[in-house]
Amino acid sequence: MEPLTSEEIRRAVRLALEEDVGSGDVTTLATVSENATACAAMVAREPLMLAGIELAEAAFVEISAAVKTERLVLDGQKAGPGRKLLRVYGPARAILTAERVALNFVQRLSGVATLTSQFVEAIQGLPAKILDTRKTTPGWRRLEKYAVRCGGGHNHRMGLFDRVLIKDNHLAALAGELPNPIGAAVQRARLRYPRLKVEVEADNLEQVEQAASAGADIILLDNMSPEQLRAAIKLVGGRAETEASGGVNLASVRAIGETGVNFISVGALTHSARAVDIALDFER
Repeated sequence: MEPLTSEEIRRAVRLALEEDVGSGDVTTLATVSENATACAAMVAREPLMLAGIELAEAAFVEISAAVKTERLVLDGQKAGPGRKLLRVYGPARAILTAERVALNFVQRLSGVATLTSQFVEAIQGLPAKILDTRKTTPGWRRLEKYAVRCGGGHNHRMGLFDRVLIKDNHLAALAGELPNPIGAAVQRARLRYPRLKVEVEADNLEQVEQAASAGADIILLDNMSPEQLRAAIKLVGGRAETEASGGVNLASVRAIGETGVNFISVGALTHSARAVDIALDFER
């Protein structure tokens, strides 16, 4: 995935500020002098993998071009408790108004990157790659998938448009098709979108064989035990790449990786990552 562009960052920040600031930050406008200046530092309160620091910077600068920033840690780098991540200088009103939006971006995205890095570390030394899914916050997919990359993970398809993924409900809609629903679905996908990879979800070994025989590029092995995964991989015999999915957690991911799968997809990277603890501390 490409880095976030300045236009993507600006669009996300403007939308967030519009939502939060509305017609004005009434507390700051009422209590803080227009001429007041301040210096503040964004500080990690726990170990984390950083993501979203450019969005945080952009939030401050969007409120006032007079705000100056100094990036102290880069996205994709680790930071321990007490580490300063970003320093901002300038009009106090602007810093106060942008504070929550800036923190929301970096706390949430660093949470995704931190959880991803834990999964990546859990399978260190194995050839499998950690993938994300489409289980993302609406409107934040590009940002969250960027954060997955900051954490050392890899992106699955970005949306419904960049890979054919034939799942159980597609197959249910094709019941009765010949030679079998999987074979029919793969054939139609190849004809309609010859340049896209075709992936097939398989719940059992019969479907695994059908997918491999039909020429699927990738076979998604859904909710299989390590023993079932090994049997499926043996059956595939290198005819397709394999992806394990369903119920993957930090306690089980290494055993899954040891089966020899090429990919392990983890929905929790984006749908269950908690925001990490980061604060904005005003300095003298």
